[in-house]
Amino acid sequence: MRIFVVGYGVVARSFIDLLEAQQSVLYQQQGLSPRLVGVCDSTGAAVSERGLSADELRAAKESTGTVAGVAGHGVRTVDAAQLIAECDADIVVEASPSQMSTPGRSIENLKAAFRTGKHAISVNKAPLAAAMPAMLELAEFNGVQFRFSGTVGGGTPVLNVARECARGDEVTMVRGIFNGTTNFILWKMHSEGLDFDTVLKEAIDLGYAETDPSADIDGVDAATKVVILANYVLGRPATIGDVKVEGIRGLPRERIEEAAQRGNHLKLIGEIGEALSVAPQEVPIGDPLDVPASLNAITLSLKASSDITLIGRGAGGIETATSVMRDLLDIWNVIGGRS
Repeated sequence: MRIFVVGYGVVARSFIDLLEAQQSVLYQQQGLSPRLVGVCDSTGAAVSERGLSADELRAAKESTGTVAGVAGHGVRTVDAAQLIAECDADIVVEASPSQMSTPGRSIENLKAAFRTGKHAISVNKAPLAAAMPAMLELAEFNGVQFRFSGTVGGGTPVLNVARECARGDEVTMVRGIFNGTTNFILWKMHSEGLDFDTVLKEAIDLGYAETDPSADIDGVDAATKVVILANYVLGRPATIGDVKVEGIRGLPRERIEEAAQRGNHLKLIGEIGEALSVAPQEVPIGDPLDVPASLNAITLSLKASSDITLIGRGAGGIETATSVMRDLLDIWNVIGGRS
């Protein structure tokens, strides 16, 4: 199976390393012989029918600032969609940064894959937040597989477990903590009595939050995951415009203290019920959603059986890379092990 990767950030590099490390296992256990035929970053690409190694990509990036520095295989272009359309690949992994305000480029990348008969995996949340119903329809129309389990829960298989729970039953409501950064901030504000700005700075210093944490603290990241779950698990066509969003930016410490006096912790909760929403809510201490630090948690309410809660880490390079690998194997199995 020939693979083209869009993006060369932490997740993409982790996936490429994992793919190379698991080569023999994948062939022995799955009959899968993957070959990385292309990788692009923001300024160029490396393309090779013979395959690219993790070492040569890393060396080129470190020495020249772009994967286009791979000797004999560099392409100086930022038109990833054109490369996708023209390359001889079976599957495209869209792992470029999630630019929620400008999802157009990543949408075009996926469209280029679908229209040229290539299967796709996305860990980029932006195209799904903006146009998930259209992306699913386009993939189906072109007869290709589309997977995106790394967009919710990182390495924790939230989407697959949720979809499995819905078999033979009906998911009536979803509630969860879908953003580890905000959970860390609220947890620290409660446990150490600190104010919002102090904890936010600590979260940035520790790497839990980006230098610009807007997508996290304004609830946008959690809202994208609500959209993905609504479409994939409940079959409700939705985009981010359908989600009522309230973040935690500048949240006063008094709200944390008042919740504690009532025996509750304040959490940023994404909810799929009669409506789609993200907002700070009080959760009883000891509730399944009362998870500490940067953990994520999701509770599925089922019509015929009891609630199910899944808890795990929501992000991380290697964790998300494992979800891409699971998606790759799912696609391989669906298409009957054909390269």
